[in-house]
Order: sequence, then structure tokens, then C-alpha cells
Amino acid sequence: MDADYLIDRRRLKRRLTVWRTAAIVAIVAAIGASVFDYTGVKSGDYIARLNIDSIIHNDLKRLSVIDEIRKDDNAKALIVRINSPGGTVVGGEALHRALNRVRKEKPVIAVMDELATSAGYMVAVASDRIIAHEGTITGSIGVLFQTAEVTELLSKLGVKFEAIKSAPLKAEPSPFSKVTPKVREATKLLVDDMYSMFVDMIVKNRDMTLEKVRGLADGRVYTGRMALKNGLVDEIGNERQAKRWLASEKKIDKSIPIREIRVRREVEDWLDYASSIVQKTSLSERLILDGLVSVWHPWLQ
Repeated sequence: MDADYLIDRRRLKRRLTVWRTAAIVAIVAAIGASVFDYTGVKSGDYIARLNIDSIIHNDLKRLSVIDEIRKDDNAKALIVRINSPGGTVVGGEALHRALNRVRKEKPVIAVMDELATSAGYMVAVASDRIIAHEGTITGSIGVLFQTAEVTELLSKLGVKFEAIKSAPLKAEPSPFSKVTPKVREATKLLVDDMYSMFVDMIVKNRDMTLEKVRGLADGRVYTGRMALKNGLVDEIGNERQAKRWLASEKKIDKSIPIREIRVRREVEDWLDYASSIVQKTSLSERLILDGLVSVWHPWLQ
């Protein structure tokens, strides 16, 4: 009986060793997948997929990843999935220019999910083809500059605010002073200048006349069906249609896999990233003096 007992114990230990080894391999693979970024993709041809979601801001690490995709000969095309209400003008502009650099060397396709408005659409127009779902919300082409004015509230509280400035337009508009006609005019010039930049991007990349784009760019939003009719998108569909177009127009084999590219961030990077998103939410834009933004948030209109 002792001999049989020892044999059973050895068999049990072997089984436990196999399962432990399998568990360790699975854990290592999961950890690797969780921190996977562009540097992990080096073997075989593939189509890169990059997600642009949440509030768009100027993300230097993401721009660096896009540049690596541009330089990688194994990356035969780039699919940009967009699910964003927009963000800062600079964030949208930086992504737009980075994707345009990729377009010069390999195809770029934008696939819109639920939302691709304002700076989200600015990113989309930097592609060779735009694909949307029928129910996608897009458009909201425009720029805004928001501030609060609390002079009457301060007066009721008995608080008087004074600022000694080198010129009347310094630090204007300000929550602590009335918006004068000169301040309003100067601020409007800023907004109009960035609006013209946005419109010019669409004219250039969508092959539309200036008059047509200005007619569409009055701030309203469109469904994917409406955007297809007015020329803001090219097709209704998803990644399947993207691969079909790449095969028919760019001769890229349908069998080439799509690989998702993630941006690796350290702990401190995640804290900075989360902080920047919080600062750019629609609520904070109403409460603090912010830069020029291109974002759609009807829930606070």
C-alpha cells in the first residue's frame, strides 16, 4: 500500500506541475497583452489599428507611436478607430498632421464608432477613406472658446477684484471682468482663425468646395447616413468594409491580420493622462478659462 501511495503522489505532483506551468504561461501572456504596444509588433505583415477615444488632447506618446507605424515596413496600412466627442484644437490638429504624414507612405482608413465629432472629425479627414455606421454621430464642425463671468456674484458677496495689466486685452476674457466689445471681438478673431483652419482641412482632404464645406460646417451634427449623403464620409460599414477597400483599391491581401496598437504608459503617465482628460471635460470647460476647443457636449448647452 505504501508503494501505491507513493506512485499516486508522484502522479499528482506531475499533474500539479503541468497545471502550474500552464498557469504561469497564461499569466505572463496576459501581462504581455496588457502592456502590449507598438514595439511588440515586428514580425510579419499586418494592418495596424489605432484607437482614438475619449477627449482628444495633445498626446506626444501617441504621436510617437503613429510615427513608428509610418516607418515600419511590415505595417501595410493603418485603420484609425474613432469614438470621441472631440477635444482641444491642438490635439486634433497634431493627430491630423501625424496621420497625413502616414498617408504619404501607406493607406489610412478612419472607422467611426458611436461618436466622431468636432476634433474627432478633424482626425478622420486625415485619412484616405472614412467609414461610419448608420447611427454614428459625426460633424459638429467648429471651434469654441468658453469662459465664465462672475462679477455680479462677487459683487453680491462683497468681493472686489482688481487686476493691474499692461494692456486692456491682457488676460481677457476673464471671469473677473465684464466682456467688453473689444474683448469679444479679439476672442472671436481667435475662434474664426481656427475655424478657417478646420474648414481648410476638410476642403483639402475631402475634395469639396469651400462653399459646400462652410454650408455643412455650421456646428450641427449628422448621423452616418446623413454624412454619407452630404459627402463627409465615404461608406457605411466597419472594419470589414475597410479591408475590402484595401484589397480592391490598394491590393493589400485580405488575409493580412489586423493588429491593435496600444500606447504604453508608465504609472505617472497614466496619472497625467487621466488628469488632462478631467481638465478637458465639458464640465471643466464651463468653469475654468480654457484654450480653444473643438468638442461636442449637448448635455450642457
